[in-house]
Amino acid sequence: MTTAHAIHARSPAADFRMGVLLVGGAALTWSFGGTIARFITVADPWTVVFWRAFFAFSFLLLFMLWRDGAKATVKMFRNMGWPGLAVACCFGIASSSFVVALQYTTVANILLTQAAAPLFAALLAWMVFGERVNAATWIAIAAVICGVSIMVSASFSGEVSPIGDGLALVITVLFSAAIVITRHHPEVRMMPAVCLGTGMAMVVAFFLAGGLAVSSPDLFWLVLFGAVNLGAGLAMFVTGARLVPAALAALVSTLEPVLGPVWVWLIHDEVPGLRTVIGGGIVFAALFTHILNDWRRQRDMRRDGPAKG
Repeated sequence: MTTAHAIHARSPAADFRMGVLLVGGAALTWSFGGTIARFITVADPWTVVFWRAFFAFSFLLLFMLWRDGAKATVKMFRNMGWPGLAVACCFGIASSSFVVALQYTTVANILLTQAAAPLFAALLAWMVFGERVNAATWIAIAAVICGVSIMVSASFSGEVSPIGDGLALVITVLFSAAIVITRHHPEVRMMPAVCLGTGMAMVVAFFLAGGLAVSSPDLFWLVLFGAVNLGAGLAMFVTGARLVPAALAALVSTLEPVLGPVWVWLIHDEVPGLRTVIGGGIVFAALFTHILNDWRRQRDMRRDGPAKG
């Protein structure tokens, strides 16, 4: 029996528990990204991008070959089409921007800005596809914009770099775009898309890097940064997200922006600025409240109405 068949053979309750554990594991794994990056002494961020993407690409490709076999893996790549390519570009640019942004701003700024991705996704879906956005979502979006504005305002006083804040917003928008594209093209398999995205980032970084030579200690951290933090995190998330409601998956994944700044503060003594704490608190409160209410509403609808599909 293949791994995919084994997943479908489990009961719905077992699938649900496994999905929550996988998504939670992904969020926990991702939350150590900033901490790992701070151990790397490589000065050139594109060298870091190359090795991180290389190890993530290798992990994801080997994982698909193990899970689905060579023939099915090739078929998934061939069937992605333009939606898969777009998702790959979003993840490739976003993962590269994360590494570069760390050169200019704090981990807290980046992660707390990323926490707004689900709300940005709702806004993009409304603008591009005309999806209806309810009043509660608009209120949450307004709160997120307020919180991010407070965080970015620290740039004007020289506390952090506008380049770093700008890249954090780029990461959030691109990740949101990937969510929207995937939602409107369910035929796209996320695993090959994110694998292709890391491969694209690897190729671009190869030409932009000043050199690829790194020390043995740095290579150790780069393996963790790429294969475990990025690769394994993506594998757990895209596998677990298929087993639980999207709202719940988004809620569980907020562990990343909550825990990420804490690890960096405890291990590297990188204390978030006051505006980052205030703005990030507003962002997280708006996100948490919105997703929790949405999940409860969907749960009530499933309980009161007949299940379909």
